[in-house]
Amino acid sequence: MSAADIQTERILVIDFGSQTTQLIARRIRESGVYCEIHPFDIDSGFIKEFAPRGVVLSGGPETVTDVDTPRIPDGVFDLGVPVLGICYGMQAMAAQFGGTVQSSSEREFGPARVFNRGGRLLSGLGNELDVWMSHGDRVTELPPGFVLSASTQNAPIGAMNHESQPFFGLQFHPEVTHTTAGAELFRRFVIELCGCEGLWTAENIIDDAVTRIREKVGDDKVILGLSGGVDSSVVAALLARAIGEQLVCVFVDNGLLRKNEREEVEATFAGKDGQSLNLVVVDAANEFVERLSDIGDPEEKRKIIGTAFIEVFEREA
Repeated sequence: MSAADIQTERILVIDFGSQTTQLIARRIRESGVYCEIHPFDIDSGFIKEFAPRGVVLSGGPETVTDVDTPRIPDGVFDLGVPVLGICYGMQAMAAQFGGTVQSSSEREFGPARVFNRGGRLLSGLGNELDVWMSHGDRVTELPPGFVLSASTQNAPIGAMNHESQPFFGLQFHPEVTHTTAGAELFRRFVIELCGCEGLWTAENIIDDAVTRIREKVGDDKVILGLSGGVDSSVVAALLARAIGEQLVCVFVDNGLLRKNEREEVEATFAGKDGQSLNLVVVDAANEFVERLSDIGDPEEKRKIIGTAFIEVFEREA
């Protein structure tokens, strides 16, 4: 399976400055769907070229009751794909379709209970939903063509959906764990409403990376600087799976390691019980210590260590 296959099914997340936009992306990816976050002032041409299966509009700190605050980019509602507005995203959707948004004296910040009236996104989740609210404004009049799908005591329009178009709005935040049905809401949106198959899985991502590595490397050899940290270790594991004996890993012992760190790296990557790699361990402790002798400035030490690493690595390569 190629990168094109697992990324063709993708969701565009338009960010209005919410503190939880990254959580939106996480929930979508947990549903097995690739997504990207882009700012609200993104070019309409890019949106069309990106060709998402669906669009999510995040929350944000602004108010649509002001004239110069962010609006939904041109072209989003012309894509012919489902659109989900969350908090500010719902308010912006309502305002741009002709509804009314007003500041409320009864603001909601924290846990709340939503009375579910159904609709394609919320049906079957129970008559009442425990959710997380964080808003000062609220939709007070539905736009033409939209119907009510949920409410709270302080927000009579807690959720809405268009009668004929796949446009949905939630005043609450399904991306946070406090909204108990949040994961299911995102799954419904990206899988059932947007028609994604859920191909963005760890297994498929690994298979895709291995395929691309093999295509790029061919019959050549690869030398990798292995520190034992997460980044280089993951790269080493992927390369080893893709090209096997064509990979050589170089681990530099600079004399500044944690206790037993060198032995742990050797046991993990060259030991009988670990993932066996072509591992070259370079004992450069004396070289590093000599260069750092009598150096007190931390920034100068950092530069010396970095330069020494490069020189040792190039020499061993």
